[in-house]
Amino acid sequence: MAKITLKSSPMKTIALFLVASVFCKLVFAQQTVIQYLSGTDKDHTVKWDFMCTKGRNSGKWSTIPVPSCWETQGFGSYNYSQDTQNPDEQGLYKYNFKVAPQHKGKKIVIVFDASMTDTEVKINGRSAGPIHQGAFYQFKYDITSLVQFEKFNLLEVTVSKKSTNASINRAERKSDFWLFGGIFRPVYLEILPATAIERVAIDAKASGDFNMQVFTNATTKQTVQAQVYDLKGKAVDKPFQLLVGDTMLRHHFTNIQLWNPEQPILYNVVVSIKDGDKTIHTIKQRFGFRTAELREQDGFYVNGQKVIFKGVCRHSEWPETGRTLSRSVHLMDIAAMKDMNMNAVRMSHYPPDKEFLDLCDSVGLFVLDELTGWQAAYDTTIARKLVKELVIRDVNHPSVVIWDNGNEGGWNRAVDGDYAWYDPQKRHVIHPWERFNGTNTKHYPDFKYIQNEVANAKEVFFPTEFMHGLFDGGHGAALEDFWSEMTKHPHFAGGFLWALHDEGLVRADWHDSIDVAGNRGPDGIVGPHREKEGSYYTIKELWSPVYIDSKSATQNFKSSFEIENRYFYTDLKQVKFEWKLVDFQKPWQTGTSVKVLQKGTLQGPSLAPGQKGMLDLPLPGNAKADALYLTAFTAKGDTICTWSWAGSSPKTIANAIPTVFLKTDVSAKEDAQALALTFDGLTYYFDKTTGYLQKVNNGQKEISLSGGPALAGSSQKLSQFKSFKQGDEYVVKPTYSGDSLQVTWTFRKGRLPRLEYSYLTKDTADYMGITFNYPEEKIKGMKWMGRGPYHVWKNRLKGPQFGVWEKAYNNTITGENWKYPEFKGWHSEMNWVKLQNEESDFTIYTDQQNIYFQMLQPEKAKASGNNNTNPAFPGNTIGFMHAISAIGTKFQKAEVMGPQSQKNGRQGSVPLTGALYFDFR
Repeated sequence: MAKITLKSSPMKTIALFLVASVFCKLVFAQQTVIQYLSGTDKDHTVKWDFMCTKGRNSGKWSTIPVPSCWETQGFGSYNYSQDTQNPDEQGLYKYNFKVAPQHKGKKIVIVFDASMTDTEVKINGRSAGPIHQGAFYQFKYDITSLVQFEKFNLLEVTVSKKSTNASINRAERKSDFWLFGGIFRPVYLEILPATAIERVAIDAKASGDFNMQVFTNATTKQTVQAQVYDLKGKAVDKPFQLLVGDTMLRHHFTNIQLWNPEQPILYNVVVSIKDGDKTIHTIKQRFGFRTAELREQDGFYVNGQKVIFKGVCRHSEWPETGRTLSRSVHLMDIAAMKDMNMNAVRMSHYPPDKEFLDLCDSVGLFVLDELTGWQAAYDTTIARKLVKELVIRDVNHPSVVIWDNGNEGGWNRAVDGDYAWYDPQKRHVIHPWERFNGTNTKHYPDFKYIQNEVANAKEVFFPTEFMHGLFDGGHGAALEDFWSEMTKHPHFAGGFLWALHDEGLVRADWHDSIDVAGNRGPDGIVGPHREKEGSYYTIKELWSPVYIDSKSATQNFKSSFEIENRYFYTDLKQVKFEWKLVDFQKPWQTGTSVKVLQKGTLQGPSLAPGQKGMLDLPLPGNAKADALYLTAFTAKGDTICTWSWAGSSPKTIANAIPTVFLKTDVSAKEDAQALALTFDGLTYYFDKTTGYLQKVNNGQKEISLSGGPALAGSSQKLSQFKSFKQGDEYVVKPTYSGDSLQVTWTFRKGRLPRLEYSYLTKDTADYMGITFNYPEEKIKGMKWMGRGPYHVWKNRLKGPQFGVWEKAYNNTITGENWKYPEFKGWHSEMNWVKLQNEESDFTIYTDQQNIYFQMLQPEKAKASGNNNTNPAFPGNTIGFMHAISAIGTKFQKAEVMGPQSQKNGRQGSVPLTGALYFDFR
């Protein structure tokens, strides 16, 4: 309640106090009072007395914030996946609290939202009830008879990491995630009237039929009444009450709005116990009208609409606080999912904070809610108890559409039917990874598996884990091929990427550095603090509900685009589009990097979900620009997707390079080993034994560009080196034996040196192109015109935008450190690149389209374990490529991940050609 400060006479103060007291008594009589004993989240905690029995800072009493995981507060032992260090660690908690005397006669319940693992609770030295077992579930004790109202009450809690139940240790403490100890979610009192509503379970169907189980100790002389309101507080229809002899409150509503992830419409129902005109107890429960159902050999339907899950698996974890989170973290994660155009999330591998589900209800995400059990199941007695705790807490969330009974073999089949005991909606129950109950949720299929499943479709198909995102592999890489093939399945219901974020933990014993447990934790689309990897933007484009073929614009900028509505409930007339024609700064120019030439907005065409049509942009005739940007926005103004297309060809830009105004003729000096060409104040040195450029001197600095052009991935033997004057040009032409590479350097006064090259390939190759050497230790950064700012792979080209980009050198290894975007790697659609360095910056242009630029070679992740996520590169060089390598996943090599992931094919008799211009001025 709000704190009120009154300034008035003593008599007025007394009178106001009496009025307030009467009001409070009426309110307390009607509503459940929540009294927090702990804080509410990681950012709002309360100190309790604490002692850890083993590990760091053990054996002595101090204090600890509650809620928290004690490892993140400097106590005990860190463990990932296995309790190898001090598995029998215990945390002893003490806290003194008071209960206001006005609550005498009320029912007092203590609630633990979750505690890891076995939890014993005492009030004033007396047991509150049986030890609770199971780490991720809400549990309660009625402590009415134990509470004292005239003095402090002593709460004592003993939390044991290791359970006395072996099945809990197998299901929870040998799982693929960080294992913590402690009271990691809030603790509070529920103070209710003696006659009260314990809970409700709602089934509000898309048809408007409303059914609600009400669990109460009301007598037959009392009535249970309900009234539904919209979120603005407006009553919806009339009140209704429980009929004598019925076990459910029933009503039929008309003109209600349905809940779905695109329009998450919610309502409140106020439920009251009434004795005549007197209200004994009232609760308010939020819900949504919606029907979720699996139709066998068909698909998954919500409100009668077949839906496709575009989802991700999410652990509940934050680097500094472990499993103790906050509203801001939940919102950050949900915002990232929605921004990637996801509509679903799987709770892996335990139920989340209830606030997370509240936000999924209000922001709009389908949820798969999961009982813990990672490759091992609870025994039936424990499973039966924990299923009940899971379902009765989460049953009223419209976002929850499926129950997961364990994961990857962690299924206790004896309790599959238990979910329906507590869920009047009878949501579908699945076994993630198994063909079960009309579904195939296969984990980590390769591309051939997908093809076979499409050809022999039986069950409703939606992998609950796929595209494993270890390091930079998976997720966006090969997703285009997979998704295209999966959508051919007649019973397709989507899939869930593994996983949302790298599960990294800040460790005090590692000088506060982040531990991702080798190759077990770094498998997210975002980093531990939600740093975005390149796959984030690939997913955003591929899963955009507004689909535009990115190939449907040319450098002449078509004004009409083929467009498809891939929403399930939203007409495209609700989408706003913005277009921009822009010019970019060139390397020889100064000023702003982007200049908007013209722009405009328009509403989308009226296209129902699943329909295709045309989007007509009012572009000016004969538009001339470096790029066209087209962005789609939701009705709320959130960005759905941005598409970009180059307007000026690389050749146009190269032809516009300003003339060098110095007019010195080319002079040459050579001996048996080297050739030096000098003109326009620069000297170019060639090694006559290799034919390679050796270095450049611009009159002030020596520039260490050397070792090229070399044919990437091929050994070359020089057979002849020719240099000669031809008119007003000087030509350098090395020739190689047994090799298809043809090289011609042309030097002409007043022009930039031009390198022309061509080559044939005889076999399939990971990459195709030419390379040069430049010392990595001298590189400071790069600025380029092309797609960026993230690097790409052959099977992950979607996502980066065309523009002028700049980034400083870093040696980021994706998933082992998190300074994104990564500096090293392949960069697509390069027009020009300026290499920023300690010697003298220089720029290289191409006049070819679709050239990839190689900036050095990303280092192999130290904990990778295999080369699946370490694609082939032509060494630690800079290169100009016609084709680049693909990347695999933790479990699969690239070659089993579909067409885009194959090696690059041979060319036949037509050579690949290119031309580069070098500006060392």
